[in-house]
Amino acid sequence: MLTALASGVLLGLASGLAPGPLLALVLAQTLKHGRREGFKVAVSPLITDAPIILLALLVAAKAAKFRQVLGIVSLAGGAFVLYLAWETFRPAAASSEGKAGKPGSWTKGILANLLSPHPWLFWLTVGSATLAKSMAESWLAAAAFLFGFYLLLVGSKLALAVLAAKSRGLLAGQPYVWVMRVLALMLGVFAILLFQEGLKHLGVI
Repeated sequence: MLTALASGVLLGLASGLAPGPLLALVLAQTLKHGRREGFKVAVSPLITDAPIILLALLVAAKAAKFRQVLGIVSLAGGAFVLYLAWETFRPAAASSEGKAGKPGSWTKGILANLLSPHPWLFWLTVGSATLAKSMAESWLAAAAFLFGFYLLLVGSKLALAVLAAKSRGLLAGQPYVWVMRVLALMLGVFAILLFQEGLKHLGVI
């Protein structure tokens, strides 16, 4: 059980701190709307990952046939992240005092996670393999793995949201504009990578 917990902690921390659309969105929503909105994005995997895990366990043995589905998910995710990049860049000229419109953090976080191939790929590969190994040991070991994984996956993003929220006061005015533009650029790069990944899965490139 301790081995399963340690595996979950290590994989959760690595996944939580890995650059990606969800992490960039956590920072963008925190800087734009405050810590609470960043928190909403950070916990979105707790809502979206249950069906992903179940589907991944069911189709792990047929991963080759699942490549086309991953390709479509990647392309849809790229389009959505590109929209997020534009939305993050566009309000940058406005002040951070409530002119950026409704946050919509729950919706953005859930869609960003569901339409990103990264959680799917994780659970189709190392995630499902580690979970299956833990389940073979005991249900308690499987629970320990999932607990450790999500504690660090979500916890690391919450910690980054807290740090970002504390820096909001230092980013008033022009620094805020440039930080948001950098985040928008990061989201744009992730969108391009998702498009590329989707085309690879579909065999186009």
